[in-house]
Amino acid sequence: MRLKIAARKSDLARLQAYRVGNALRQKFPSLEIEYQFKESLGDKNLHDPLWKMPERGVFTEDFHADLLAENIDLVVHSWKDLPTEEREGSEICATLPRADSRDLLLVKKSALARKTRQLKLFSSSPRRAYTLPPFLKNYFPYHIDSVEFQSVRGNIATRLRKYRELEIDGLLVAKAALDRLLETSEPEFADSQKEIRSALEISQWMVLPLEAQPTAAAQGALAIEVKSSRSDLKKFLSAINCAATLRAVERERKILSGYGGGCHQKIGISVIPLGELGDVIYLRGETDKGEILNSTKLNGPSKPEQFSPAQKWPETPEGKLFSRHALNVSQPKVNALFVTREESLPESWNISAETIVWTSGLKTWKKLSDRGIWVNGSCESRGETLPEVQGLAPQAKFVKLSHTGAPEDLMPVVATYELRPTPNPPSFAGKKSFFWMSGSAFDEALRLDSGILQGEHACGPGHTYTHLRKILPKDKKIQVFLSYKDWQAG
Repeated sequence: MRLKIAARKSDLARLQAYRVGNALRQKFPSLEIEYQFKESLGDKNLHDPLWKMPERGVFTEDFHADLLAENIDLVVHSWKDLPTEEREGSEICATLPRADSRDLLLVKKSALARKTRQLKLFSSSPRRAYTLPPFLKNYFPYHIDSVEFQSVRGNIATRLRKYRELEIDGLLVAKAALDRLLETSEPEFADSQKEIRSALEISQWMVLPLEAQPTAAAQGALAIEVKSSRSDLKKFLSAINCAATLRAVERERKILSGYGGGCHQKIGISVIPLGELGDVIYLRGETDKGEILNSTKLNGPSKPEQFSPAQKWPETPEGKLFSRHALNVSQPKVNALFVTREESLPESWNISAETIVWTSGLKTWKKLSDRGIWVNGSCESRGETLPEVQGLAPQAKFVKLSHTGAPEDLMPVVATYELRPTPNPPSFAGKKSFFWMSGSAFDEALRLDSGILQGEHACGPGHTYTHLRKILPKDKKIQVFLSYKDWQAG
């Protein structure tokens, strides 16, 4: 079988087309592929910001006629470039697993050295211009008075070159674009890789959290478009389709279309699947009618029972099971730190600008930034995962700063404090609903009173959920919330 795959001519678009072709060849080794690349209207007009251009799908519409005429078999798009409205005669029938969908902020080290309070950034996105300034004013390692945005157009290499050469402090890009280009071994992308590395060398980088900066709908995902009548291709492409990505992206686009859709919107929407636990949905921005959108929610499979405040434990986020005692620990010679809580990073340590710092949640991020520490990213309380920085920092070797006895399944642990049971433990009498901050807290409570097993248990996603699932009976439901505050509200 011979297949004609089309895409834009940019390095990123060609690379994405190759990824689809390679995925198909892995399933069908005898497949022959012909690639066709050409410029779109959006590639030709580099003067106007995208949100000012009146045409629908400025990066995608030019391929539609070829698809309907069957001059090509399929088109590979960056899905966020497609209009939210369905196009007559064609459809998206498959996608690959999504890349990291978050935005990436690059800031020149020279701007940080002079502690500029008026940060000037390259970005043509109304969404980014709306959501980023409030975040930076609270999570930057020093005070920012204002954030100014200047329009920039061009492919990844062009934007990075303008960033390096012009008087600008920073640049916003989709992390997925840099990740894909940095991680490929194809020699034809060497020039783009060199441009990215040159920009990274003069910059500090920050992976922006979805809670504060939800992305453009479908960012980080590839769309494989075919003619609607090509049932043969749909069945063929189902072999490489990632159903979880397809479902999440379609949901994002549906939510955005409810507010009118389009790249002119100041709206970010991100849906993050957590498997059996449901989906986290981040929505932030402002509609054309002036409606303010700001929500983070977990749509889980079930709802908890209602309990009175007197039946809930703990009454405060910290609880009263442990006290934390700092250990006298020498600073390890490592280049990447995973910080589980602010207290786990000793104030006596000297954190250099070259050290990558990742946090378990935004509360810890905020406290570290208040100490003047540059934070590169966070797990956002969705469960502990190894940071996805292989492309940006291929030499990074993380250690986790936590307490004695903390699990080492993802990375080595450096214990900087210990947990000591409180001498006056709480009573669980009359408590029927529990929220656990950690597996250690659950274990200590169980030691004190095995009767807690009869109650309802809740926690965040991640290690604590996995720990409780191992101990509680299989038919015992565990409610999952993104935070203690959400559990209390429930």
